[in-house]
Order: sequence, then structure tokens, then C-alpha cells
Amino acid sequence: MTEPDMKEKILDAAETMIRGRGYNGFSFREIADVVGVKSASVHYHFPTKAALGVAVAKRYTDGFLEALGPVEDAPESAAGVQDKLHALARLSLVEEDLMCLCGMLGAEVADLPEGVAAEARHFFERSTEWLSGAFANTAWGQGAGPEEMRKLALSTLAASEGALILARTMKDVSIFDDITLPRPQ
Repeated sequence: MTEPDMKEKILDAAETMIRGRGYNGFSFREIADVVGVKSASVHYHFPTKAALGVAVAKRYTDGFLEALGPVEDAPESAAGVQDKLHALARLSLVEEDLMCLCGMLGAEVADLPEGVAAEARHFFERSTEWLSGAFANTAWGQGAGPEEMRKLALSTLAASEGALILARTMKDVSIFDDITLPRPQ
């Protein structure tokens, strides 16, 4: 296996563990077992758990925003924008029983290394920017100011993250659906 392939396998394993159990819920030894290498090989690619956490969060953020697509291609209604974000979150819950990686990191922010915490904040900043830009392109956004769009972006993110927590805790996806129903705008 080539080095880039091994690095990706390590990132994949770490992402799954963080999304399922949190940053404090995995070790390099567990990742090594999943990937099929010695923990020294994990340390070769990521000298510290913090370095691995930063890399996983950066990759997750980029992938999430890529899945949302260019803001210019966002749905034309505010409810459609919300639904697009919620659909991405719901997919990971239904298909993998996993949480949003940065939502999990956010819940542990007080115990995270600063670099990992900064990447979690960066996810929410970039997601808020994407949502605000998408809302600006809707009919609702034409009559709203930037602060109103930012507030709607934040409440949309909070609803999605909270819905993931409740649905996973209660083992009931319908709770996610009830919380994230598109609201008329």
C-alpha cells in the first residue's frame, strides 16, 4: 500500500471513530488495529493525536462543503437551502449511525487541543458563510440584511446538530425529521 493510501485509511478510521465516539473515544492503537498496521505507522503519518484530529477535521470540512456545492447552485428557496443541509446530516445518521464530525468535536471543545478546536470552529464558520450566501440568493434573502441571514444560518446549523444528537440518543430518525422540517420563509 502506498503512503497516500495508508494516510487516507488512517484518516478514514479516525473520522469514523470521532463521529461515533468523539475525539477522546479513540487511540492510535485502535486506529492501527482497524487499518492493519502497528501504531508506530500511525505516528509516522501523524506524530500526535492533535495532528491527526486537525487533519481529519480539515478533510471533513472540505468534503462537507464540496457536498453542499457552490453557493451559486444552492436551492432557490430558503426552505430548500435548509433542506439541503439537513439532508446531508440525515444521510450520515441513517446510513452509518454517525454524527457530524465537527458537532462531536464541538461537544468536546473544552477538552480538545487548540488546533483541533480551531478546526471545529472553522467548520461552523465556513458552513455559516455558505448558508448565509445561499440564503442571500433566495427570495427571502432579497429582503433581509446580512445579520438576518447569519442568524438563520446559525439556527439552521443548530437545528441540524441538535436533531442529530436527539435522534441518535433516542434511536429514532423521525425525531431528526420532525426537528428539521423545512419551515416556510
